[in-house]
Amino acid sequence: MFHRNKILSRRGASSNTPYPPPRAPWYCDYQHGEPVAANSFNVLNIVELPPYTWQPAPPVFAALPPPPAGVNHGRKRHYNEHSARAVKRQRLNPSPTSSPTWIPHSNLAVGEPSTFAPVGSERFHSSPPNTEVLTEPQNLTSLRVFVKDKLSGQMVDLFEACQQQTSDLDRKEACRARLQVDIQKQFPESRLYLTGSSMSGLGCRSSDADLCLVVTGNRRPHPMDVLRQLQRDFRSLSYLVRIQLIKAKVPILKFKERGSFLEFDLNVNNTVGIRNTFLLRTYAYADVRVRPLILVVKKWARHHQINDASKGTLSSYTLVLMVLHYLQTLEQPVLPSFQKTHPECFDPLMDIDEVPDGPRHVRPYTSTNQSSLGELLLGFLRYYATRFSWDKQVISVRQATILPKTNSKEWRNKFICVEEPFEGSNVARAVHEKIKFDAIKKCFSESYQMLNERKDLASILALRAIINEELARR
Repeated sequence: MFHRNKILSRRGASSNTPYPPPRAPWYCDYQHGEPVAANSFNVLNIVELPPYTWQPAPPVFAALPPPPAGVNHGRKRHYNEHSARAVKRQRLNPSPTSSPTWIPHSNLAVGEPSTFAPVGSERFHSSPPNTEVLTEPQNLTSLRVFVKDKLSGQMVDLFEACQQQTSDLDRKEACRARLQVDIQKQFPESRLYLTGSSMSGLGCRSSDADLCLVVTGNRRPHPMDVLRQLQRDFRSLSYLVRIQLIKAKVPILKFKERGSFLEFDLNVNNTVGIRNTFLLRTYAYADVRVRPLILVVKKWARHHQINDASKGTLSSYTLVLMVLHYLQTLEQPVLPSFQKTHPECFDPLMDIDEVPDGPRHVRPYTSTNQSSLGELLLGFLRYYATRFSWDKQVISVRQATILPKTNSKEWRNKFICVEEPFEGSNVARAVHEKIKFDAIKKCFSESYQMLNERKDLASILALRAIINEELARR
């Protein structure tokens, strides 16, 4: 649970330096007890851990007046009723139906930070993670408010056809829960998290599902040893096919669910992926334009073949950070830096158990920027085609600004510099060949010129083919 009454003894996000100092590797142990909704981690045959009893406090609801036309009231939290089915899921449940709006705790003054237990204060927490189901935040401003032209309409059409559906997340969650039971037979003290775009709200129907297996205990095995063992074990599971071990800087086990489109990438103890999942989720629902803009940019990058880090171009994560940075640095920003405004909610040393609960305490953000979706897309391409200095500047979502490119190891001789919000590393380091870098810059420049001239999304990507491909998955 996200503790309000405990004092944080260590915090790495409050540094005023441009670049956070490197940290030694760390990990936390986790409480293994009864099933919880946000993290359904029911560990088998662990009798030495005491059970807990948790009674959810009733949420505070209040009726809100209707918003003025064209005003975005930002991100709102909604909660479904507590149910036996809800307690058994690790998911953020998108619901098309409306629900009461959650109002922050009345005793917490505006700007007052919520606090939580110090890292490493005890092996297993005395309080469990929050067991309420996290639901998709509802924004009171309709996306259609920002459809003022043909280009914006095309973007909404693409978004509505491609965005991840509730049924997609249900299938991913069902497979994750089934896998967790099987994995815990080999690694009892472990937890399996669904991460990445599936949980951040930035996924589409064709997105792979990212999984992070957190293995705890006094002696942690090497990630490659765990993955090799899982590779052997998974071959006996009838519901998995095409199991492949990928040896990379962060090694992963790739596999598919038999009889479906679902593909999974599983890593071990790469907990920063859990942290950035919930940071990106906060940005995704802060403004209704964020998710459509990011989805279109991802599809555009894929169409132009500049979206594959394994081939020396941009990862999906890098593209997302580039979009967020652009939205943060406009004259009238669409987004703030939530790590600056709410450092206690996104502390890089926060216990993993508490990470999913942190964004609940982020207050709604209202932007004065009323640009249409089409204007934002055109501005994004123009920014990186004509304004951003690739050789002198570092993209920092953490600081909501550009930082000077220094001679440090992370940035020296790198073509593109994008700061990872928690670790401070360069997430664009895969772009290490000048020919690939030049292709990326050319893609931004030519797409901007084409879109600026025609104001037609089909001029820079295969609009109809992409929509048909995504609709075929329904």
